[in-house]
Amino acid sequence: MWRAALMLLVASFSVSLARPQLKPLSSEMVNYINKFNTTWKAGHNFHNVDYSYVQRLCGTKLNGPKLPVLVQYTGNVKLPAEFDSRAQWPNCPTLKEIRDQGSCGSCWAFGAAEAMSDRICIHTNAKVSVEVSSEDLLTCCDECGMGCNGGYPSSAWEFWTTAGLVSGGLYDSHIGCRPYTIPPCEHHVNGSRPSCTGEGGGTPQCVFKCEPGYAPSYKQDKHFGAKSYSVPAVEEQIMSEIYMYGPVEGAFTVYEDFLLYKSGVYQHLSGSGVGGHAIKILGWGKENGVPYWLCANSWNTDWGDNGFFKILRGSDHCGIESEIVAGIPK
Repeated sequence: MWRAALMLLVASFSVSLARPQLKPLSSEMVNYINKFNTTWKAGHNFHNVDYSYVQRLCGTKLNGPKLPVLVQYTGNVKLPAEFDSRAQWPNCPTLKEIRDQGSCGSCWAFGAAEAMSDRICIHTNAKVSVEVSSEDLLTCCDECGMGCNGGYPSSAWEFWTTAGLVSGGLYDSHIGCRPYTIPPCEHHVNGSRPSCTGEGGGTPQCVFKCEPGYAPSYKQDKHFGAKSYSVPAVEEQIMSEIYMYGPVEGAFTVYEDFLLYKSGVYQHLSGSGVGGHAIKILGWGKENGVPYWLCANSWNTDWGDNGFFKILRGSDHCGIESEIVAGIPK
C-alpha cells in the first residue's frame, strides 16, 4: 500500500517539476514556452502593468444565458481549406480594425460590436459601413451583466435585436454617435497613453444622446439585428457561419501563457486560468499542418500579432468552440 502511495507521490512530483509555477508575464514564462518550440511563440505584450489589470481585461462570464441554437444547412457549401474575412470582403473596413477596451472588462461588448459592424457591411454589400458602438452596448445593456465588471456575449446579441445600437468609433475618434470613452492605456512601451492599472474607473453612464455635433439623433442612429442565435460547437458549423455571413463572437478561458502570445497557433502550455474572454473569430486555416481559428483581440495592435491571434481549431481548445454567438442584421 505504502509503495503505491510513494509511486503516486513521485509521479505527482515529476508532473509539478514538468510544469513549474512561473510568475505571470515573466521572462521565465516566455523562455519556458519558447524552449518547447511548439506551435507558437511567446513574448512580452504587457510591460510594467499590474496583474490585476490583465485579470480585469477578461470580463466575459462563461456558461451564461444561451440563445437558441441555429443549425445551418451546409449541404451545398464547399468550405475552403483557408478563409479570411478580410480578404473575402475587402470593402468592409471594420474587418481589419483592432479596438482597445482600455482598463475595463468590456471584451463581451467589443467582440459583439465588432462582429455586428462587419456583418452590417457584408449584409449590405458594403453599402452601409458603420462602427457599432461598444460604448452604447457596454453602458446601456443592463441585462448583459455588470458593464466593466463583466458580461454575457449572448445577451449583447439579443440586445442588438431588441433595443438596437448606435454608431461609435474608437476612443477620442469623434466618429459616430457614441465613441468609446475609456482611454487606451500604455501596456507595451513608455508612451503617451496613461499607465495600466487594475482599478479602471466604473462603467460609464448610459446616455440616450449622441456626442455634440453628430447628426442624426440617437434614436435615428440605431442599427438593429433581425435575429440572434448560438452556433453549434461543431467545427464545420462555425466555419459555414463565418463563410456565409461573416465573423462571429467567441469566448474562451484565458490562461496566463495566452497573455504572452506573439505568433503561431496558440495552445495552452503553462499557467493558471485568468478568466473568460470574448473575441471576434474571422477565419480559419492551417499553419505548418496545425488547424487554427483566426481571431481579433481587443487589446490594441501592440498585443500579439498586430492585435490578431490564431488558436487551435477543432478540439474546443480552452472552450473556444463552445460559446459562439452571432446574428443577422435587419
